[in-house]
Order: sequence, then structure tokens, then C-alpha cells
Amino acid sequence: MSGEHIGHGVLSAARRLGIGAAAVAFVGVLALSGCSSRTSTTALAPATSSAIVEAPASSGTPIASATIETSAATTGVAPTNLKIPAIGVDTTLVRLGLAKDGTLEVPTEAMTAGWYTGSPVPGRVGPSVIAGHVHWSGIPAVFAHLGDLKRGDRVTFSLSDGTTVTFGVDRVATYSKTQFPTSLVYDDIPYPGLRLITCGGYDPVAKAYEANVIVFATRVTT
Repeated sequence: MSGEHIGHGVLSAARRLGIGAAAVAFVGVLALSGCSSRTSTTALAPATSSAIVEAPASSGTPIASATIETSAATTGVAPTNLKIPAIGVDTTLVRLGLAKDGTLEVPTEAMTAGWYTGSPVPGRVGPSVIAGHVHWSGIPAVFAHLGDLKRGDRVTFSLSDGTTVTFGVDRVATYSKTQFPTSLVYDDIPYPGLRLITCGGYDPVAKAYEANVIVFATRVTT
């Protein structure tokens, strides 16, 4: 793949832990990094689920977790489209899994984002993870303006069953690749959450992205 891109995340000893109906947690390493051709950097996750919870901001009326179906496997539902009006995003979604070397796959097109299938379907309990490129061969890519999102901005998914789900942005943060917040991104939460991830912190000297921009959001009713 040419140009700067979201790099691969390394996953070792990954597995799901069933802690109640809403638990989705990973053991091992899973961090997005290497937005250039540099060797990827990883961040360690806890050895056991710490059930870290980020309380949703008041960006709308959160959906009660008890009312949400948590088993995507039994429905076969998947996200097909993503819209973020505040930054002009309207993209189809591809499915992202793990490569043979254990790294996280990335979208193969500049203007297409991807849903990590190891995370919940958007709208289900737990942190759904979406990744997209910030830059591609000298041009802005699908998540070029992800860092411009503000608290309360809406993110809407169309699902394969014909329904839609909407999230309200709680906050946007930038983390150095050496301090990727694996727990905050992937650990168990008791409500439907969302993490949108791309690259950030471009270093013109190194000609590489040294950070990740992460949007944290919560499902809302409006």
C-alpha cells in the first residue's frame, strides 16, 4: 500500500471473555500504529478484563444497555454504511479481521472505512471499533478530518438488516503510538460504544504519523 496509512495492530493471545451479557474484552496486544512504513509500536492490554468504563458524556440520550441485543453472531447483522455529517463522511464499510501474522487488517481504499469484526456490531453493547485512513498517496482520505469532530456530533450506521443506529460523540483525543490506550479502546463497557480510529501527529521531519486520533462515542436515541 502506497502513502501514509493506518498501520497494523499486533494481536497476541487474543480471545473473548464472557463476563455477563455485555462483556467484550481482549487479552494481549491490540494497537493501531505504524501510519508509515516504520516498525509498528504496540500497547499492552491488561492481562484480565478490568471492566474499565468511560461514562458517556451528555451528547444525547444514551440507550439503556439492557434493551440492546448483544449477540451479533446469532443475527448475522453487520454495518454496511457510515455517515458523519459534521465532517462530510459517507462511506461504505468493509470488514476487517486479522492477517496471517496476527496484525489488524486495514481498508484497501482511501475513502472506505472498516469495521473490526472482533468488536461488537455498532449499536450492540460494547466498544465497536472502526478504522480508516487519514491520508493516502498525497491526498486526504476518509478520516482526514476525524480530529475536527466535537462533542455532540452525530455518527450514524446503516446495518444489513435495514436498521440504523446513531452515536453521539463524547470526546476526541490524540495518543502517541507509544501510549496507545488499549484498555479504553477495547475493554468491556456496559453500554453500546464506538471508537473511530485513524492516524495523527504527523512529523514532517520523520515524514510519519506518530500518533492515533481516537473518537469516543455513545449510542443515542436521537
